[in-house]
Amino acid sequence: MSNPFELLKTSEKSKARLGVIHTAHGDVTTPIFMPVGTEATVKGITSRDIKELEAEIILANTYHLYLRPGTKTVAEAGGVQKFMAWNGPMLTDSGGFQVWSLKDLRHITAEGVEFRSHLDGSRHLFTPESVMKAEREIGADIIMAFDECTPYPSTVEEAEKSLAYTLDWTRRAKAWLDANPPIHGYPQFFFGIVQGGMHKELRKKSIEALKEIGPDGYAMGGLSVGEPVETMYEIADFCTSLLPEDRARYVMGVGTPWNLLELIRRGVDMCDCILPNKNAQDGLVYTSVGVLRYKGAKFAHQHDVPLDPNCDCYCCKNYSRAYLRHLHKTKEPLGWTLATIHNLRFYIRLMQQAKAHIASGDFEEWSGAIIPELKQDAV
Repeated sequence: MSNPFELLKTSEKSKARLGVIHTAHGDVTTPIFMPVGTEATVKGITSRDIKELEAEIILANTYHLYLRPGTKTVAEAGGVQKFMAWNGPMLTDSGGFQVWSLKDLRHITAEGVEFRSHLDGSRHLFTPESVMKAEREIGADIIMAFDECTPYPSTVEEAEKSLAYTLDWTRRAKAWLDANPPIHGYPQFFFGIVQGGMHKELRKKSIEALKEIGPDGYAMGGLSVGEPVETMYEIADFCTSLLPEDRARYVMGVGTPWNLLELIRRGVDMCDCILPNKNAQDGLVYTSVGVLRYKGAKFAHQHDVPLDPNCDCYCCKNYSRAYLRHLHKTKEPLGWTLATIHNLRFYIRLMQQAKAHIASGDFEEWSGAIIPELKQDAV
């Protein structure tokens, strides 16, 4: 395997970085936010919408595609991009977090994880090898190692046992990939996952072991699982200080717009989260003037006001807060679609602005000024 990441610049005032990830389906400029397309769909919007939002990469989930429609079916289509009509870079999570979240429906051993499907109760076994086979069939450009997500809180002993599983599974996954090349005619890049809970000595142990395994990039798992946000920042900062500078760094499952800016400052290149999609369905959007809960009664007559006066998305250019509130109250799916379009465009545009400010050398000043504005309640 080769390194797909090219480091272009590091800020002189923080660890913020500019880079590019080269894939067969196009280049991804970092720092980047990846919209979540769990089941080969970004919920409620089309692949054309994703392109118009200027998303550079999206992700899907191996666990869900394994259960429905089956990864062999995706392979028959020529890979996930062809299956969902998205001609751009993709990443697949291994499903480790989803299996971990099943709790009473799964049993973890050194071999892998036996679990019952949340759909029909059928029994399945995920091993590092079977998950890599599934990710080969799905065909994403970046594929994640199968890991054991360490819960929060955890003792050192609990986190160490969990980390031992993850490191062993990563070695086995890498060995299987080396013996079984991609099947869709283009390279797939393998990312290892740093675990160890909130214990720095275990995070360091994880990183040192992963360096020996030699993945193409590094993800930081087990964050945003209930720990205080400052602890999340501290652990991410600690990890990026030890990770190789010439590899992409990915924090999984995070977060709010201000979380992303804080992580970029600490040297993170890639993030993903379902918040833009989930909150859109709940009547909450992120804007340049703060967090807007547009289902409130006071927005019923704001006919000439878009969700965000400074946004260039299709929703803000054509629809009012009053109309979005009406759609939400009547449970019209169009409302969820429009709010999702706005939230995702806001995230993507924020990353575009972050890149521009890193390039110009004033990211720290800009992000420090904008974060309080993003957190406030919009009126």
